[in-house]
Amino acid sequence: MSAKINLLKEKLVQQLTCIYKDVPLNTSCDEIAQALIDIMRLSTTVEVAEPFKNHWSEEDVILITYGDSVISEEQAPLKTLKNFLDSKIKNTINSVHILPFFPYSSDDGFAVIDYSSVNESLGSWDDIESISKDYNFMSDLVINHCSSRSVWFDNFVKGEGIGNDFFFTALPDDDLSDVVRPRTSPLLKEIETSNGKKFVWCTFSHDQVDFDFRNPEVLKAFTTIIRQYLDSGVKIFRFDAIAFLWKIAGTTSINLPQTHEVVRLLRTLIESAQSDAIIITETNIPNTQNLTYFGNANEAHGIYNFSLPPLLLNTLLTGSCLYLKRWLMSMPPPQNGTMYFNFIASHDGIGLRPAEGLLSEEELGQLVNTVEGFGGKISWRTTDGGEQKAYEMNISLYDAMQGTVNGKDQWNFERFICAHAIMFALEGIPGVYIHSLIGTQNDYKKLANTHHNRSINRHRWDENLLTEALQDDSLHHAKVLSTLTTLLKTRIKQPAFHPNATQFTLHLGLSLFGFWRQSQDRKQSIFCVSNITDKPLSLPLSELNLIVTESWIELITGTEVTDLTESITLLPYQTVWIANIKAQ
Repeated sequence: MSAKINLLKEKLVQQLTCIYKDVPLNTSCDEIAQALIDIMRLSTTVEVAEPFKNHWSEEDVILITYGDSVISEEQAPLKTLKNFLDSKIKNTINSVHILPFFPYSSDDGFAVIDYSSVNESLGSWDDIESISKDYNFMSDLVINHCSSRSVWFDNFVKGEGIGNDFFFTALPDDDLSDVVRPRTSPLLKEIETSNGKKFVWCTFSHDQVDFDFRNPEVLKAFTTIIRQYLDSGVKIFRFDAIAFLWKIAGTTSINLPQTHEVVRLLRTLIESAQSDAIIITETNIPNTQNLTYFGNANEAHGIYNFSLPPLLLNTLLTGSCLYLKRWLMSMPPPQNGTMYFNFIASHDGIGLRPAEGLLSEEELGQLVNTVEGFGGKISWRTTDGGEQKAYEMNISLYDAMQGTVNGKDQWNFERFICAHAIMFALEGIPGVYIHSLIGTQNDYKKLANTHHNRSINRHRWDENLLTEALQDDSLHHAKVLSTLTTLLKTRIKQPAFHPNATQFTLHLGLSLFGFWRQSQDRKQSIFCVSNITDKPLSLPLSELNLIVTESWIELITGTEVTDLTESITLLPYQTVWIANIKAQ
């Protein structure tokens, strides 16, 4: 064994020492490390996994869905979802992210009551394991907070039992002026406990009470949860709201060094238990802060590419790729062992914080106004100065593409497909929201029932009604599903679309957005170009570096490109993927 390979326990002690250096402990870091090793059922002398190894390929695509996005009266929703996966995406999308499927009290699953159980209204662990046998399974680890109705929090109120010391408290006169959070509700929740009045820290809502990771017992509890999820077939862990994990009064309490070290430690444990398991951090924060969660290829394997949704939407609504191109050129290529998780729609809205510093206030204002004009809702946050600022745009992606800043037009479908054709080709692993895959529109009924803006894009389809909608030629749903799956079937066969394959931005003006991908073995090149306007445009092939000694084909239409000196016309919102044939 190489002397350079750290033994597991030695590495864990180093990481724990870094995490708890300013925390008085009743036990040693050595004892905590041993407890974590025992919980994960590991050997103290196991070799620590090497970073810089890719556990993914161009074949990886992740579907994002709730456990009950498609329901039937005849069976549990997770079984109905499995039917949908097998009938609609099998052999095209190989991974599925089922959003929190645990008992919960609010926030559509993100206020977890019990981490060890499957919500009975969805199904059982058998259903989860059935899906995980056929698809790479991605689960949330809602690690920053839990439900105020959990047993742990009940024990906190009672002052006894597991959880009685799991929650972070502060005092109203503490300096909390610099705390950064995405909500306008009061930060502290006053609670009467058996130990007197306590003020519990609530980053998100008063039903979502924050954990105190200064207590090693909280870390042990989540290590137990991780072990259970691995045993149940989870391969990909989404660390929800991880940026807020460690809190210190008098600071921003976001992205603190201890938070980063906790991510590194959990990666050490997870990789030691299952070498190909993956962590993706969900940090809906400005772009430069988001990138820090890669560490030196020793923190998150993947990060949500949060700047992509607002920038790509802005591009297609304005007909100018200036900001998208500028951002793409500035993005560092991920090292081997790391990757971008690309998405343009999810269960949440389109976040605007990740566009700060990338879009001007004027551009952001125009974007917000346009989305509101298309029936979207806006969620707000309070800045340090007490100002209300748009935080998130809540709208189904299909409806967000109804037109441009000039109003609605006839290019809804084409614009929507263009957005996905761009996203599918970018460096990284693509994530597709189930409601994008089938072109679901704004759910105003659910919005009216819940009074929560995010409900507008969390429709629940009855399986029979979905089947009818997909069979109705007058509707767009089948066309969306067919077009997107056809694009994906082409994508997953291209080595140049490997998440870590080379990417360079092309300079084709502001109306054509393009980039070049090259496979890691340098055998395949693909030039990806999209017309992001509502007018036909000419693309001179001489602007692309199409090597004359090779033959070229446009992958989406299957058309051979024979004259490299000609110009081709791109229809409004048309995308081309021009690849060298020898790699096919």
